[in-house]
Amino acid sequence: MAKSSKSLDWCIVRLGDDHNWWVEEVSDPVRWDVDGLSIVDPRQLDYLTDLVEALRDYGFDQDIMEAAFIPFRIEKDLGEGRVRLRRVKDSIFDSDEKLFALADTIDDENGPYADLLDHITRCRVKMLNDLFNFEAKLTVDEVEEEIREDQNASFIEGRAIHTFDELAAILEYVPAGWDTDEERPATKEDDEAADADLPELDEEEEEKLKNDQSLKWDEDEEEESEDGEIEGGDGGEGFDIEAGDDDDDDEEDTKPKRRSRGKR
Repeated sequence: MAKSSKSLDWCIVRLGDDHNWWVEEVSDPVRWDVDGLSIVDPRQLDYLTDLVEALRDYGFDQDIMEAAFIPFRIEKDLGEGRVRLRRVKDSIFDSDEKLFALADTIDDENGPYADLLDHITRCRVKMLNDLFNFEAKLTVDEVEEEIREDQNASFIEGRAIHTFDELAAILEYVPAGWDTDEERPATKEDDEAADADLPELDEEEEEKLKNDQSLKWDEDEEEESEDGEIEGGDGGEGFDIEAGDDDDDDEEDTKPKRRSRGKR
């Protein structure tokens, strides 16, 4: 499917205080308003494409997502958190390059990005109704209404909603009170069943396990150090992509940092 903005060949983006990337300048200023225009960075894009994999069994159409984004690659690091991007024809699913993805929002009501939002919402609702035993089937309207309430709060406060936050809110949506890890709420019967599966130990075996050093957590060992202080790192680092920096081999991919639809 052809993109709606053929003259959009390049754009300049900057890293905001919220650790998201925002568009600062485009080659087609006539049709593109850069005020509050966000762009999905490579790690965010990887995370989103991983999330939609779970929707394939529920009717997800990859072509709809491909049509909703205009892919870019890094052309030049301009310094001070600014990067110049060049448009490419690569697939956001199959490219070997680290791609940025700009949502095609020229027609924000009936365009390809609007189609994507509707499509993944319907797929997510189908999946949730299949996984959870709701008393009443979850509807698209219910999900959209709940997500829209959060968005309206941001609009009222004058905060722009980043594309990544908007998509992740749908792809991660689970009704309040339902366990996202268990795919259903934990029940008293589940706890009793888990306890029943544990083998009974006599006192001698239990004492051996308590003294088994290999079963201790790292924190326990650190607490037993001579000075009585916990040693370790400074904690997890925030999500921060530098232009052209390839750090995927240094650590496992984790969910990109989100800043709740932060300001530019």
